[in-house]
Amino acid sequence: MVTAQTDEFMPQKAKLVMTLRAQAIMNAKILSAIEQTPREKFVPIHLKAHAYENASLPIGNGQTISQPYIVAKMTEYLELNKRHSVLEIGTGSGYQAAILACLVRRVYTMERLRPLLVQAEARCKQLQLSNIIYRHADGKKGWPEAAPFDRIIITCQTEKVPAFLLDQLKVGGILVAPVGPSGQEELFRVKRKENGIKTECLMPVRFVPMVDGTER
Repeated sequence: MVTAQTDEFMPQKAKLVMTLRAQAIMNAKILSAIEQTPREKFVPIHLKAHAYENASLPIGNGQTISQPYIVAKMTEYLELNKRHSVLEIGTGSGYQAAILACLVRRVYTMERLRPLLVQAEARCKQLQLSNIIYRHADGKKGWPEAAPFDRIIITCQTEKVPAFLLDQLKVGGILVAPVGPSGQEELFRVKRKENGIKTECLMPVRFVPMVDGTER
């Protein structure tokens, strides 16, 4: 569980939560998770003063930490509860995984760039988030031995949802991902039904692209 933090960023946190409410993020549990998760620990030191701006920020290796509104919206679209296990493709800074960890039973998070994964794991362990499991691997292949998952979230642009991941989603499960050509992607929600797949196009978004393979 995220431990209590200093009050240094409290005014900025309060302002961010107010901004998210104004953008129709009304789920109290999600807002609480955002408020209690110290975003300043997930950004480079030179950007800490900007940690609670409602904007994406660079984190190195050509990657970014998503805008808080997008984190909140994607989390909201997952329709989470405390019993769920969630697979995250694209750990990045670890911020989205930390938010999810406040809301579900277990988070399985995958990252192809080892330095990012090592840093993310260290941050989340410092915050005593013990319900996150980490893997350095190609996210397109998912995590077969831990499947099926109640929810899957992809935090990078993909031309289409990888079939491997759909196969790892439970019946009744939800997958949220930025889908489409790079620069033109839309946030999609996919629900797996007994009789097939239902897909909704939700909103335009911008994410870094999904890349095959891993890097050390």
